[in-house]
Amino acid sequence: MDLILPDLCDAHGDVVTVLAPIFRNFGARRAFGGPISTIKCFEDNSLVAEAVEEGGAGRVLVVDGGASDRCALLGDNLARKAANNGWAGIVVYGAVRDVQDFPEIDLGIQALFAHPRKSVKRGLGDRDVAVSFAGVTLVPGAYLYADDNGIITASTALL
Repeated sequence: MDLILPDLCDAHGDVVTVLAPIFRNFGARRAFGGPISTIKCFEDNSLVAEAVEEGGAGRVLVVDGGASDRCALLGDNLARKAANNGWAGIVVYGAVRDVQDFPEIDLGIQALFAHPRKSVKRGLGDRDVAVSFAGVTLVPGAYLYADDNGIITASTALL
């Protein structure tokens, strides 16, 4: 995707919302964007594993992990499944792991930090609900765009 967030902010400043600059860009796709699909979970990535099995159709999976620093919600295996199934990217408000493999996976990945421990799988969490973090509420079906400059959202497509 050929997008640069400063240009989108300049052109659409009245309709974009900027997330607080707390995320790191881990993915091979340094810039990505698309319609949002959400998961709200805490230290349980069962719904993440289910979501990446679906056809992504260019969507961005937004995972509200409650900023937990005790385990990762995404690793290389799930990232590969997401890339193979057409997801544009994944934003994790929490941790990821296996980050050394992410540069080889054609997927946008932004998260707060890396953590070596995997999460539990108890099937807990909510799918496609509004989630709030980094000063923004993200709604399923809205649009998210991300690159090395940060992350923005808009209620409609900007590209």
